[in-house]
Order: sequence, then C-alpha cells, then structure tokens
Amino acid sequence: PSSHSYRGLTLVLTFLSYTSYHLSRKPISIVKSQLHPNCSALGPNPHNDSNSTTWCSWAPFDGDNYKELFGALDNAFLVAYAIGMFISGIFGERLPLRYYLSGGMVLSGLFTGLFGLGYFWDIHVLWYFIVVQVCNGLVQTTGWPAVVACVGNWFGKGKRGLIMGIWNSHTSVGNILGSLIAGAWVSSAWGLSFVVPGIIITTVGIICFFFLVEYPEDVDCSPPLHHVMTTSEKDPEAVTSNEGPLSLSGQSSVDHSNSPKEPAEEPEAISFLGALRIPGVVEFSLCLLFAKLVSYTFLYWLPLYIVNVAHFGAKEAGDLSTLFDVGGILGGIFAGLISDYTGGRATTCCVMLVAAAPMLFLYNHVGQNGIGTSIAMLIICGALVNGPYALITTAVSADLGTHESLKGNAKALSTVTAIIDGTGSVGAALGPLLAGLISPTGWNNVFYMLIAADVLACLLLARVVVKEARGWCGVMARQRGY
Repeated sequence: PSSHSYRGLTLVLTFLSYTSYHLSRKPISIVKSQLHPNCSALGPNPHNDSNSTTWCSWAPFDGDNYKELFGALDNAFLVAYAIGMFISGIFGERLPLRYYLSGGMVLSGLFTGLFGLGYFWDIHVLWYFIVVQVCNGLVQTTGWPAVVACVGNWFGKGKRGLIMGIWNSHTSVGNILGSLIAGAWVSSAWGLSFVVPGIIITTVGIICFFFLVEYPEDVDCSPPLHHVMTTSEKDPEAVTSNEGPLSLSGQSSVDHSNSPKEPAEEPEAISFLGALRIPGVVEFSLCLLFAKLVSYTFLYWLPLYIVNVAHFGAKEAGDLSTLFDVGGILGGIFAGLISDYTGGRATTCCVMLVAAAPMLFLYNHVGQNGIGTSIAMLIICGALVNGPYALITTAVSADLGTHESLKGNAKALSTVTAIIDGTGSVGAALGPLLAGLISPTGWNNVFYMLIAADVLACLLLARVVVKEARGWCGVMARQRGY
C-alpha cells in the first residue's frame, strides 16, 4: 500500500480510538439524572416506605448531598486523569505506542464496564464507584498522547490545522454517541449505559493492536516534513534521514537509525523540563487549563442544567446536550482552517475565546426561551468554546512537539502533548468541581465563573499573539520592500 493509504488508515484508527475513549466517558453525565430522579413524578411509592421523595433513587445518591457525591465521582476521574497525564506522556515516549494505546483501551473498557456492573451487582457503596472512576481516569490517559503522536508522525505541518481540526471531531462524535448509547438504557437498566461503551472501546483497542502503524519508516514510507525550510537552512543530516527509508527499503534495522526516530538512539526521549522550555508550551498549556475548564463543565453539567432550567426529561436533555458537541465539531474544523490560512494559531484561539464570553452570557439568559433558540445557542457556544480547545490539543501540540528547536527529535511529541493536555486536565477537574459547589447558589453564578475562565484563557495567550502579530508585520514590511 502507498503512503496515502497508511496515512488514511492511521487517521481512521486513531479517530475511532479516541471516539471510543470519549464515548466511554460520557455515560456518567447522562446517568446522573437517573441515580437521583424526581421520584414524585413517578407516582406513589410502591414500597410504602416513609421516605417517599427518594424511593426511586440509587443509594448512596439518594440523600440531599447528591450533588456533592456526583462532584466527587467527576473529580475522582478527572483528578486521576490530570495526574496520570503528566506521567503518561513520559511512558508514551518509551513504550511502543501501539501496545500502549491498545492496552489502555482494553483496561478503559474493563473499568467502564465495572461501573455499570454496580447496577447488576446491586452495589450501593460510594467507595466502589470512586475507586472504579480513579482507575478509569488513570488508564484513559494512555489515549491522547498516543493518538496525537501517531498522527504527528504521519503528517507534516502544511495542512495540519485543517486535517487535525476534522480529525479532532472524534471528541464530539464520541460525546454524541456516548450520550445516545447511554440514553438508550438510562431509564430501563442504567448499568448497560456503561457496559456497552466498555465493550465498544475494548473492541476498538484490539483492532488497533493488529492494524495501527506507528511510524512511516516501519512500512518503508518517507516521514513527513515538519518544518518548511529553505535548502540552505536544511541540515545535511536531516536530508539524509528523510531519504533514508527510500534508499534503504527492506532493511528495517537501518530504517530505524536513518529516520527522525534517530534521536531515540542518542539522548533517548526529551525530559519533562526540556519539553517545558520549548517556546509556547507553557502559554498554551495554561490557556488550555481554562478552556478545558469551560468545556468539561458543559460536558458534565449541561444535561442536568437543561433538566433543571428547561424542565426536560433525562433522555431529552441528554439528546439536546449533544448539540454543544455538534458545535464543537464545526468549531474545531473552522479553527484549524483559519489557523492554517493565517499561520496564527494563538490569534485564532484568542478571537474565538473573546467571542465565547458574551455568547455564554446570552445562552444563560435567553437560551431557554424556545427550542429553536436553545438549539442555535448550544451550537454557537459549542463552536466557540471547543474550537480553541480542539486546536490547542491537536495542531498546536503537534507543532510544539516537532518544534525546530528540537532539531528533528520526534521523541518529544508524546511528552509535549501530555504536558499540554495534562495541564488542561487540571482545568477539566476544576470546572465540574466548581460548578458543583456554585450551582446551589444559582446557575447564573456558574456562567459568570465560565465567562471569567474564558477571559483568563485569552489573556494567557497575549504574549504569543503579540509575537504572531509582529511576524505578520515583518512579512508585510518585506513584501512592501520588494
């Protein structure tokens, strides 16, 4: 097969992989409303107990502190994920990506399924669900550094923003499918809302184990060009390494030493501090912290917000919440396309974040005025909130992981991706936690917190935006000079 076929296969397999990761994360937000439903709406208590208001709830979530317990479940996963992500990238650089990814997916399927089996085993102990969430959070960190590294190994910088913008729709597709699959069983047997996604991610993990190709050199394809350089700037050794697989096809042992994987033979993988020193890594990491805080608050709390404010049922709220992810798909593609065209990754993120703040305010105040308004606002907010998040976690991570300062060391990609996403995951853990603490004081305050996070995310990129603006001014000045 040609290089194009392998690239297509890599995109499809990594897309399916991360779709299944998100598909297995989403059920908890749908099932929450079933673990503590409005029992009075279901009629009289068939058990004739004195506790008539919570007879249909699932203990231990039948008390008045159920929101705090849901927050504890979310944070058990998200804190474990944030901590695990910083370690995961380091492992990802040193282990075969295919084994690392497929092993993580099988374990993710196991722990997702175990949460659902709590229903069939009639488990009512909070610690069981907390421990399963912590274990799932840790093993799910295998996914992101591995899939971004695989895609980064196969695609150069040219159209990376657009390709990764389209490819990154796996996050939203996974959320949508997860919502629909969980919604199918949420009212009848909520355990299946977890067991079925667990089976799906395990199956996809096994497929990846047999068919994923990590590096172009593994199948005698030439690696992509990560930097656009003039001939005089090119390192003669880099030219040799790019031609190596073509002139030495069939000699896999020589292929590996004559490729951008060459630094694996020298300084091994990049250190954590070394990755932090790459220009832009710290700024984009901190920006993602606040962008992901907003995105994950919506991911975990939007169905419950719709139930409380618009008074829809659990399934209708779950279905309606998928429109936020539909907007996320459009936002990711749009952000990638614009940033490729302008060359301004940070500026694209900043403009979308600035636009997101007033849209969040409007959604909270007029978003529930009618089903049409609600649909439109959810799509717009999804696009503006998830666009920068998608761009930073994909194209920006791949750009920084193959930065020219690394002099061709492709072993930095997984570590850089993990640092950026790990910092973002701290925000992902903080968002739902803060929403759980603030929501009793009113949903308005939750939205003010989200708007403040958006503004902070924008401010943290100011230095990189100024640098990009100076670059554009320099280009324009040179053009006028000619």
